[in-house]
Amino acid sequence: MTAQKPPLDLNADLGEGYGAWAMGEDEAMLEVVTTANIACGGHAGDPGTMRAACRAAAARGTAITAHVSYPDLAGFGRRFLDIAPADLTDLVIVQVGALQAMARTEGASVRGVKPHGALYTALAHHAAQAGAVVRALTQLGGLPLVAAPGAVVVDAARTAGIEVVLEGFADRAYLPDGTLAPRSAPGAVLTEPAQVAAQALSIATEGGVRTAEGARVELPVRSLCLHGDTPGAVELARAVRTRLEEAGVRLEAAL
Repeated sequence: MTAQKPPLDLNADLGEGYGAWAMGEDEAMLEVVTTANIACGGHAGDPGTMRAACRAAAARGTAITAHVSYPDLAGFGRRFLDIAPADLTDLVIVQVGALQAMARTEGASVRGVKPHGALYTALAHHAAQAGAVVRALTQLGGLPLVAAPGAVVVDAARTAGIEVVLEGFADRAYLPDGTLAPRSAPGAVLTEPAQVAAQALSIATEGGVRTAEGARVELPVRSLCLHGDTPGAVELARAVRTRLEEAGVRLEAAL
């Protein structure tokens, strides 16, 4: 008998508004995904947007992770900041703590932490910042981490006894070394539903993708990200979910 593949999580970055400014269609995305990565004040998000996102996720039973970032509202967290490790630890704790408080008010909880943008990228190679984030997770009681395969933070977290959920991206192009193509590069963000759904299916059923250069990138992941700010995000998410369900892929939160 063939062993059944483990379920796959679909996650999306949500709650990325600030004040009167809104980004994305959170309500529609929550009809599709199984985990909501909610911004908590670093790159986006304020008390009102955090509460609204937690309330909407709780109403659907969608898992919540804290989408922590460098303190960079102006740059949407997509610029590297050379922050002292001790300061980065405190920033992560403050952001997660704020979202935990809002989630509790809506009858939910924060199940893990997913770094955003430039911080996520830095944790692939920056040992000092990886250590700072792992210290924060440890001091928060051992919250799980969502990270990219091969990132230095993965080994650091596992050494500290932190659960790690490995993640791939359905709507981003990969380079031959397994990292994401920079957003400034042509074709880095995938916006065609059929292409995004095909990449999601390849990751889910074949454990990897082919790059534009023809290289094979292995992605042994438990979760797939669909960015809420990608053009046509809701259409892309629906196309991915439909394609995966048609292929018999079980979908449920990883945490």
